[in-house]
Amino acid sequence: MKKKYALYIGRWQNWHSGHQWLIDQQFQKGNNVWIAIRDVDRDVNNPKTAKEILDDLTEQLKGYLSTGKLYISIIPDIESVNYGRGVGYDVIYHEPPEDVAKISGTSIRNGYIDSNGDIIEYPN
Repeated sequence: MKKKYALYIGRWQNWHSGHQWLIDQQFQKGNNVWIAIRDVDRDVNNPKTAKEILDDLTEQLKGYLSTGKLYISIIPDIESVNYGRGVGYDVIYHEPPEDVAKISGTSIRNGYIDSNGDIIEYPN
């Protein structure tokens, strides 16, 4: 039987503990995870290329990759995710706890919080 994966599609511009929380929802169930990196144009909200993100995630998540339970790839940018009836898979929304929901890549890139969602205080 071929492996099945829980698919997560995103830009992943700055991997943070909110992203980790998401994939852990599937790892805790014993499922495989596929992280699909959208190949978007670089801009202020997307300072890294998809290749740079792939390299970063490959390094940061090498422990998961070594188990064979994680697959990471670059996909073309998408405008929507569509499916027909009875297609053989679920579409699942994970409601993060409040402390995880507050974490955002934009706030990390702007230097307001760190990758765990903690506020960064700068000396005067």
